[in-house]
Parts: sequence; structure tokens; C-alpha cells
Amino acid sequence: MADLQDEPHSVGIGAEDLPAPFAPETAASALERAAALLSVHPVADGCNTFVWTLRQSPYHDIDTPDGGVDTDIPRLRAGGVGAQFWSLLVPPGRLREDATSDQVVSDTLEQIDVALTLMHRYPDHLCLALSADDMADARNRGRIASFLGPVPGRTLTDSLGALRAFHALGVRILAPAGAPWAQQDLTAFGHEVVREANRLAMLLDLTGCPPAVACQLAGASKSPVIISNTAAAALTPHPANVPDEVLIAVREANGLAMVTFDTARTGDSLHAVADHLDHVRAIAGPQSVGLGAAFGAEPPGPRPAGLTDPSGYPRLIAELLDRGWPESDVTALTWDNAQRVLRDAEFTARRAAH
Repeated sequence: MADLQDEPHSVGIGAEDLPAPFAPETAASALERAAALLSVHPVADGCNTFVWTLRQSPYHDIDTPDGGVDTDIPRLRAGGVGAQFWSLLVPPGRLREDATSDQVVSDTLEQIDVALTLMHRYPDHLCLALSADDMADARNRGRIASFLGPVPGRTLTDSLGALRAFHALGVRILAPAGAPWAQQDLTAFGHEVVREANRLAMLLDLTGCPPAVACQLAGASKSPVIISNTAAAALTPHPANVPDEVLIAVREANGLAMVTFDTARTGDSLHAVADHLDHVRAIAGPQSVGLGAAFGAEPPGPRPAGLTDPSGYPRLIAELLDRGWPESDVTALTWDNAQRVLRDAEFTARRAAH
């Protein structure tokens, strides 16, 4: 059944859905190829922070274009987005450093409630996804597969009950960054968290982890790990970007490093973002590179020219094709790698159950 569900089906993007070409005289052919690829292998975007925005401003209607945010259904469709990971993290600065674990849990539960309400509000476009099969099925039905997570690792202190409860609510990603068990070193309890996440087929998102801890987490996990939004520190030495040793650890864990669209972290142009994708692909390998734009903020933050909202994805794919990326590497970047990571995590969980 899974093989049947994985058969590619068009998600409806065509030339008429594309944004204006970045270079009309030379990019038309590449844009047409990009549209054809995205119709079968749409983008699985690893990070969107719109849940927090919607929690603060519940009046947003993403069924129509909204100038106040960079995420809405028309632009997701125009960009060929077929799967979206909806972050449940509270943005830095919005949660007190001295917040108790109970407060963090309460905040996270409210984020989950807002995210589930979003799914229910737009059932013709968004579909809650819990597995790789759900991801394929949503694409085949013309929906955007919507995964919940990550949730913050700070919600877990000396018990794994919260992790199991989040899983029961539909969450499939955990972010250890900032957790007391993943500060300078992975503690004994941290190893327990990794084992339980593996058993539940929950992905570990290493975004924001110190490099040494990120490498420890990648090495301890039996399932692939992800970095839901990052860029190459070798090109842009931003504190949120990852050095090559972390990219190598992700490759060795068969994981996924998803490149963000953030001027401060990648540079101010589409070409600069493509440079970061080239670097991650060269170090982590074509099987471990993905996309995690981190759209969804209100107001939208500084974005590279040509990638100011999700509708810019076809331009980026066209740029990569012009750079000589094989179509197999492009389809791995947009869809196949994300689905493979989910399937591998589920296989590890089934093996643990036996």
C-alpha cells in the first residue's frame, strides 16, 4: 500500500502558477522544468512559524493573500509546497528565560491547539500528517501535508510523559536546544529522551544546539536527525548556522539539513541561498539537504531578493537546475529526502517495538 501511495501525482502547479521569472530572457526553460518537477515532487518545507503569528493575530485568513504575513494558501500553492512542518516553538525573546517547565508545557499546548485549529479551518488545503504515508496521501489528494513540530525540549525535565503526550496529540518533532539535558553535553536523561523519541518515531531537530551537542545527538540517535532551518557557517559565520562538522554528523546519521531563507544567515539574494545549498550538498551529500525557509513571521523579516515568500520556490529550483544540479538531486532536495527521513524513523520505531 505504501508503494502505491508513493506513486507521484501532480499537485496542480503549472506555468500559470509561477511568479514572474527572475531573469525572463534566460530562465524560462529552467522555470518550466522547475514547474514540472514541483508538480510531482513538491517542496517539503521544514520550518514555518505562522502558528505563533496566528496565536497573536487570530484574524489572519490565509485563504486569500495577506500583506501582513508572508504565508497564505495562494502563495504556498504558487510555490509548489506539498508538505509543511509547522513550528510550535515560541520565538526567542517571547518566553522568559526563567519560565518554569510547567509554563513552557502550557505555552506549547496552546501552540498545538492553534495549529490543530488551523488544520480544521482549511480542510480543503491543509491535512494533518502523522507519517510518511500521510505525507504521500496528502500530496495525492491535492492537500498540503501538515506536520506538527518541533516542540521545545525544555518541556521535558525528569520524565518522558510529556514527550509521549505530545506524540499522542500529533507532534512528530522535538527540538532539544535549550533543554537542561542538552546544554554542554548530552546527559543520561538526554540519552533516555533520544531513545524514547526513536521508539515513538519522533524526529530530533538539532536547530540551535551547540555543535558538540548536535554531534552527540546525531551519534546517539538510531533514527535520522534533522536541522529544520539553518545555513552553512563556512559561508556565513552566523551563530545560528552550522559548521561543517555538524553537517558531516548529519550525513553520517542519514539526516537532513534544511536551508533557511534569512538575509542575515544566507545573504540577500536567491543566488546566495543557492550557494548555501551547494555547500550543504557538497558536505552533507545530496541525500541530506533540504529546505526550511522559516516563513510565517509578522511582520515578515528581511528575506533574500526573489525569496520573500513561498511563491519564490520555483525560482530557486530553476537556479539550481541552471547550476547543473541533476533532476534526481533536485527532487531529493524538495520532497524525497524529507519523506525518506520520516520512513527511516518509522522503520527504527517498528524495529524497536520488536
